[in-house]
Amino acid sequence: MEDTLMIEIVTPNGYVDTVNLITYLVSDDGVRRYVVYSRNEVYENESDRIIYISRLTENDNILNVSEIEDDVEWNEVQRLLRRIANTASK
Repeated sequence: MEDTLMIEIVTPNGYVDTVNLITYLVSDDGVRRYVVYSRNEVYENESDRIIYISRLTENDNILNVSEIEDDVEWNEVQRLLRRIANTASK
């Protein structure tokens, strides 16, 4: 079984959520960063793990997560994930 890296995400209301880090993505221009993580939840049939993807921003040396709401940005994230999947399958 592969090792998992646990990270803590603090929500805007102060709730601390410990999650499994799956991967970290950086846009081609290096401007945008994303974190892909799991809370060990499964979807209905218990074989599909639910994953979350959030944008990372930095404010006063603190990393913050926020939702991705823009379709252009979602397309970028999907392209970055496909790149990882294609590299892993080679």
